[in-house]
Amino acid sequence: MRAAELQGLVDSADDAGLLQGIDQLCGLAAWGELVDLAARCDAAVEMGRQLWGVRQHIEYRLALEAPPAFAGPVAQPGAARFALGPLTEVVGQRFAWRDLAPHLEPAVAAPIVATERALRGEDLRHEPVAARTDLPAAPAPFEPTAYPEPHYRDRQARFPPPTDPPPEVAERWPDAERETATTAPDDAACVALRALGEGWSGGDRDGGLRLRAVRAGSGDPAEAVAALAAGGRVRAAPMTTAQAMAWLQWAGASGGALGARRGGAAGRFVAWSALAEVAGLGLAGEDPEALADDLAEAAPELSWWRWWRDADPEAGWVLRLAVADPVDGEAYAAELIDPPLEDRLDPSAPAR
Repeated sequence: MRAAELQGLVDSADDAGLLQGIDQLCGLAAWGELVDLAARCDAAVEMGRQLWGVRQHIEYRLALEAPPAFAGPVAQPGAARFALGPLTEVVGQRFAWRDLAPHLEPAVAAPIVATERALRGEDLRHEPVAARTDLPAAPAPFEPTAYPEPHYRDRQARFPPPTDPPPEVAERWPDAERETATTAPDDAACVALRALGEGWSGGDRDGGLRLRAVRAGSGDPAEAVAALAAGGRVRAAPMTTAQAMAWLQWAGASGGALGARRGGAAGRFVAWSALAEVAGLGLAGEDPEALADDLAEAAPELSWWRWWRDADPEAGWVLRLAVADPVDGEAYAAELIDPPLEDRLDPSAPAR
């Protein structure tokens, strides 16, 4: 099949027919013809035909299925903005850096894709791109050996959360069931924790999105959780910093129920930001390698927990974490909730 054979479908703006044609070209690995079809759709869009969705789907399929010479050039930040995920993440998940690097736009796309590779365990500190990444181009000692991986397909994608601690290690926190008002929601760490969910549903609070984080100056994580649990029964399980980072990155990478996915690289950045603020370091003006060294020293001092409300089964996109810094005598708790789509569509559904 040739792209020229689909020109009639382009002229008539037949989306369904063109999607079938794209499937056939992908099945034939006719990547050059797919690029040709994209150019024909571009010309049609300039003539007023509504084929931008088809054009973006072509870019997504190239990123998802084509070899590096065709997948790399489409991996641009903001490209195919209505695709199932950022194309920088799609290609960064598929190929090693050495295969992708010659085909990436170096100024903008390459640092993002390099970060996608770094969070998958690849060490790129000795590559030229390392000088342009916002975070170290290699895994840090406090990061997990594997962050949660997205699962991209031609028509759908799944973004599973990290694995929870085993139920047998979860304990009731009676101290978190009392009422408390000793919190500081405007603390820099609280702002950074809430920022993990700012991309969820495009920040639409009217649909039930709740982003809350508080600080307890007593250093007691149960006190911080109590400010969010409002007297309800609470269970909590301890986590390592690496396990907590997996949850922070998952939240930061996600778009929640209705928002656009931000991608693994963006998720890693907001996860580091949250960790840095909780540790009292901050990200501003810090050299990435120096920051990694400072966080590697500070991270073992932090104690993390995953917590649950017994009366509120988790549904949709949910992040409930608590962290204590015994050295500075501070503790934080976060509760980020983005209800599933069915709850948003049902006006009788209870608020979460």
